[in-house]
Amino acid sequence: MADDGKTTHFGFTEVPEAEKAGKVHGVFSSVASKYDIMNDLMSGGIHRLWKDAMMDWLAPRPGTRLLDVAGGTGDVAFRYLGRAGEGATATVCDMTEAMLVEGRKRAEAADLAEKLDWVVGDAMALPFESNSFDTYTISFGIRNVTRIPDALSEAFRVLRPGGRLMVLEFSQLPNPLMQKAYDAYSFNVIPGMGKLVTGDRDSYQYLVESIRKFPPQEEFASMIRTAGFEQVKYRNLTMGVAALHSGWKL
Repeated sequence: MADDGKTTHFGFTEVPEAEKAGKVHGVFSSVASKYDIMNDLMSGGIHRLWKDAMMDWLAPRPGTRLLDVAGGTGDVAFRYLGRAGEGATATVCDMTEAMLVEGRKRAEAADLAEKLDWVVGDAMALPFESNSFDTYTISFGIRNVTRIPDALSEAFRVLRPGGRLMVLEFSQLPNPLMQKAYDAYSFNVIPGMGKLVTGDRDSYQYLVESIRKFPPQEEFASMIRTAGFEQVKYRNLTMGVAALHSGWKL
């Protein structure tokens, strides 16, 4: 439990730690029904290639058990099951029921319902036993967690020895001019696009701001090591707009 009076960031705004989860829940409840459409529009569909790159590096195996945290509409879990083949299962854990509802609809349409569990839960206090999963993934979700080190510790706890963590998250471009151009696009285009598609400008303003508050690649890799993971590596995607981080529980 956070100490009373402790604050964190919600986008560029300082808020009490105890309030952040509720605010993030409000964001994703608001945009759930249009979340996948907005991902395609915001990234020009590139997020699909990033998730495919994630699966390429992960190389899912038959019979393995995935936990996809902040997995919402199931995008990553569906890819994992498609690659892993026979006997693989996936659990999607998300704090926002509305996102899981959308995911269940997609799973039924794709005839994957029997291989998937959908659980409402908090990344900082996962409702699963220790040493339960072969793989833990979180895509574009960890920057929304109130205390990132707690989420990484929980990832380490629920993974079996030999299990793997993989994080896909927006990141920092190493070239300052390119970062400036990306910022200009993000702040001037994405909130307006969110307003047009979902009727909610504020949620997408927060999402853009939250990217800027997330630690750069080396700093986040260090946080993963501190949580106990070994062989920690990262790969930049689209020149650093996003990055994949990998670590092993050995």
